Amino acid sequence: MKNLIKGLITSAALTFTLTANAATESNALNLDQLLNQLEQGKLFQNEQNQQREAEFLAKKGEQVKLLEQAIARRDAELRLSDKLETQAENNDQTIKDLEASYDNRLGSLKELLGELQRTAGDAKGSLESSIISAQYPNRHQFLGDLAQKIGGSSKLTSIDEIERFWFELQREMTESGKIVSFKAPVIEAETGAKVEKEVVRVGSFNLVSDGKFLDYSIETGSLSELARQPAARHLDTAAAIQSNAEGFVQFSLDPTAGSILGLLVQAPNMQERVEQGGTVGYIILAVGLVGLLIALERFISLSIVGAKIKSQLKNISTPKANNPLGRVLSVKDQHPTADTETFELKLSEAILREVPKLQRNLTFIKIISVVAPLMGLLGTVTGMINTFQAITLFGTGDPKLMAGGISQALVTTVLGLVVAIPTLLLYTMLNTRSRGLVSILQEQSTGLIAERAEKAAE
Repeated sequence: MKNLIKGLITSAALTFTLTANAATESNALNLDQLLNQLEQGKLFQNEQNQQREAEFLAKKGEQVKLLEQAIARRDAELRLSDKLETQAENNDQTIKDLEASYDNRLGSLKELLGELQRTAGDAKGSLESSIISAQYPNRHQFLGDLAQKIGGSSKLTSIDEIERFWFELQREMTESGKIVSFKAPVIEAETGAKVEKEVVRVGSFNLVSDGKFLDYSIETGSLSELARQPAARHLDTAAAIQSNAEGFVQFSLDPTAGSILGLLVQAPNMQERVEQGGTVGYIILAVGLVGLLIALERFISLSIVGAKIKSQLKNISTPKANNPLGRVLSVKDQHPTADTETFELKLSEAILREVPKLQRNLTFIKIISVVAPLMGLLGTVTGMINTFQAITLFGTGDPKLMAGGISQALVTTVLGLVVAIPTLLLYTMLNTRSRGLVSILQEQSTGLIAERAEKAAE
């Protein structure tokens, strides 16, 4: 009933719309004309509906035919699917049977291939990191392909591949005991250019060229000079082994194939260690240099004076004014009639006049020997302050942040001791020498006093 009402309402609305349109177009003047127009619209609508029904009935057979074709295709695809599923199940079973038969036929050979795969993988890593690969590049790729082939293919490894694998292992062992020379491109550290050079390989340990140690890059397979070379004594051995074609030479061998050498070149040299001491370190060295120059001047001066005094000792009777002893002895001639006490005072005066000249600047050397370790302690305290400031700002997660302060603390202490110990030894040596010369003066003056006293007693 509801559907019927909805249909009537829809029909009425549709009729009203068509009627309104028709009325608008024809501009009806009265109800009769409007009724006539509605009737004509209804007839026109019935004709359209009949035409549509005729078209639908005409295509109904065609739609049925299309439906039958779709059903037939569906049934064919379902039959094909069932057939393929059955074939797939049969193939799975066949594969399982073949795999079981393959495993049974392999027997112990399967274990052999597994061991060969493992060994090939290990050997690939060893050969890839070996410096011998600089002379024989790309050999590790074969081992990698062989290991991948054994693990991912059902095809057996050929005898030629196994023999080549054995050959690569044997060549690695043989070449590790040889010192050979070969041509290879080398990246220079100064210019960054790649230049063809003669390279000497010392077993599987080191590579040298032009008297410099080389680094072998595993990633790129290239050779390059170390940015920092080791000490000169090691470079001398590198040049020696490259220039001597036969015989025995000393050589700084790195048994870790470059690891120890890489750490060795990272160690700071003497200049870098001094630079770690900072401003305090340079001041300590400057003070030490001043002390050394003063000590050198005193050593030369006392040596000359000592030689002159020894020459004067050989000729006491003829005093010379070019040495302290001669000037002291000349007091005897200057005061021939003075009594013993006056003569003694004059000699003491002459000796006291010579002592400052003999001990000049020795006190300054002693002060330097005392001040140097104190300045080292100052640098130590300053370095520790910097270390604690770094810890406060950044924590203790990165030791490199604290390395600068610790280096300054330790280096300044070492520099202070390095300056203090030699200067103290120099002061002791020079002071002893000057005291010895003063003792000679006192000894000779005492003799003169005794001689004068004997004459006075007569």
